Amino acid sequence: MRIIIVGCGKVGRTIAQRLCKEGHDIAVIDKSSKVIENITGELDVMGVIGNGASYSVQSDAGIEDTDLLIAATDSDELNLLCCLFARKAGKCNTIARVRSPLYNEEIGYIKEELGLSMIVNPEYAAATEISRLLRFPSAIKIDTFARGKVELLQFVIPKDSPIADSRIMDIPAKIRGEVLICAVQRGQNVEIPNGQFVLKGGDTVSIVSEPLKARPFFNKVGIDIRKVRNTLIVGGGTVAYYLAKILEGSGIQVRILEKSMERCEELSALLPEAIILNGDALDHNLLKEEGLETCDSFVTLTGIDEENIFLSLFAQQNNQRAKIITKTDRIAIDELIEKFNLGSMIHPKNITAENVVRYVRAMQNSIGSNVETLYNIVENKAEALEFIINEDSPVAGIPLSQLKIRDNVLIASIYRRGHVIMPNGQTTIAVGDSVVVVTTHRGFRDIRDILA
Repeated sequence: MRIIIVGCGKVGRTIAQRLCKEGHDIAVIDKSSKVIENITGELDVMGVIGNGASYSVQSDAGIEDTDLLIAATDSDELNLLCCLFARKAGKCNTIARVRSPLYNEEIGYIKEELGLSMIVNPEYAAATEISRLLRFPSAIKIDTFARGKVELLQFVIPKDSPIADSRIMDIPAKIRGEVLICAVQRGQNVEIPNGQFVLKGGDTVSIVSEPLKARPFFNKVGIDIRKVRNTLIVGGGTVAYYLAKILEGSGIQVRILEKSMERCEELSALLPEAIILNGDALDHNLLKEEGLETCDSFVTLTGIDEENIFLSLFAQQNNQRAKIITKTDRIAIDELIEKFNLGSMIHPKNITAENVVRYVRAMQNSIGSNVETLYNIVENKAEALEFIINEDSPVAGIPLSQLKIRDNVLIASIYRRGHVIMPNGQTTIAVGDSVVVVTTHRGFRDIRDILA
């Protein structure tokens, strides 16, 4: 596909990287010549210097022959204008990054009136993911499928867990639980396991389950399932605002520590139920005074990755029972700090890139199915995808044991008319099913891609 990306900041650059790996023809637009020079030197993309809302600049980038324009600058208004011009000039699909809380309340109206194909809000998406983790703090990561009816949860097996040193096929006899183990990360290696695979303490395991059935399983394998009653958030930016709004309806008490007095006053007016604190989180005594040592969860949302990591490490040392969530924007940092076991890492730009890649793959799909949901469950090593099965799909009506499925592909769950099915060899896929597939292969666009 021919795709234009306007704005090459953190979000735009990440989207460009992901779409280049998918093999698309990419052009990027940015006002900064240095930014264009850097990204064209790193990626196989065409670069255009200029204002993305200008028709002449879009024309230079090839808007007339473009299938999709993605506006990802720091300005909501500029992004919407870019999409409006692209719709008129190129008649292509458009995706706009819109992050302001003001516009977020009118997202449906804006999308319909401007004819947008999709609106992405990295900050709101990050807040939603954090809120899921706070509702189930035992998990490192939680992804949802079938409109919340199926969950994929990631956790670390405790050294003394009853499933440590057990073959996967033997686990049902030890622990009755309606979950499916679909991926295991051990060190830098990721496996789509079979029944003979032996789990070890310290493995990071991904399971698929219905939401209400995961908690009993966690309890049986020796993982704390207590609920979060309160959270201390450091940084009062847009993500913190969205997160506090979501948590207000969950009965979780919110305290936000922000160093800017002006921003504290804004948050106090916007979030009357939250406790807004003015101060510098790098003051360790202040952190302890405000409840670091006793809080149930601690979330770092400042704009500086290093500060978030440092604060999470400090929290880990002073409150070993707290659920710790760290926001970072540079993946290279994650690779360096994995050994610190900081808990859950949140990357707003990656969440956005996944949403865009899912949409692009759905645009390319054949008649067999649609990519409804896509998640990187292990960064650049494994994906979980949800497909809706349409008419004439080559996998429909055939028992799974008779399908020639590629290696390192697992059909993790099937959602059919309100019921979640954990599949076995005799299970068949039907038209209309929502099917979750976990794989170490990249670039699946259609359910038929699972076939050898």
